[in-house]
Amino acid sequence: MAREAHVSFEGIAAGLYALPPKEFTAARDARAKQLADAALAKQVRALRKPLLAAWVVNLFAREQTAALRGALELASELREAQDDLDARALSALGRQRRALVRALAQQASELARARGEKITQATTDAVEQTLNAAMFHADAALAVASGRLIRPLDAASDDDADWVDAVAGSLDAGAAASAERPADEVAARRARKTAEGELRTAESALAQAERENDALERKWTTASEHADRAVERVAELEAELARVKNDATRHAKDRDALDGRRVEARGRVDEAKRAVQDAQAVLDGF
Repeated sequence: MAREAHVSFEGIAAGLYALPPKEFTAARDARAKQLADAALAKQVRALRKPLLAAWVVNLFAREQTAALRGALELASELREAQDDLDARALSALGRQRRALVRALAQQASELARARGEKITQATTDAVEQTLNAAMFHADAALAVASGRLIRPLDAASDDDADWVDAVAGSLDAGAAASAERPADEVAARRARKTAEGELRTAESALAQAERENDALERKWTTASEHADRAVERVAELEAELARVKNDATRHAKDRDALDGRRVEARGRVDEAKRAVQDAQAVLDGF
């Protein structure tokens, strides 16, 4: 049999681990028989059948490469940025990360169901744990992106050997697709993150200033309404006072005008009393 050109163990493994689990063993053995390289054929024949959760992740890595790559790149950037974040921002970041991982795990499970596999909640949970590990550990991210997982990953593990043991073939073999960006692009991305951070700070300051301004505007409006009502009340009271003063002046004039007549009237009363007394005296003389 002719030797195959440009074939690698990792490439063969990635193709086999994307097959439905029930087809894996037969496909593995058949592929090993096709290989002219005895050492490579032995390696392929020794491949272990992936656990169901690992196969779901492998399928997702192969069928939804762009979505997974985007999530893993975001995770890498978040790992770099989290040292500069405060507790509140980290808490919000954690919620967003969990929501993203949960959504990806559901998508992966649905993709597997569409291939005719029965996926339980326990399997979806294991897929979620594996993707979560990739969010926190760079080597775990390489393992997930390789599409050659044998078993699911544990996000709580900090042992790099765990990620290596969980992958068929070399973990570094998948690193080519994740090669470092050129230095100028890295600098540009860092500058952009710095600018984004400054923008968030400025937007936060603006929001705070707008809240304070709105509160002062509401207080000013209330005070202005009270002042307007007070001015109106003063005008009403001044008008009332003017009317009372006019009434007082008029009544005083009326009183002064009646003073002379009042004296004359009292004089006539006194004369009339004397006349009555005189008439009574004359009458009493009879």
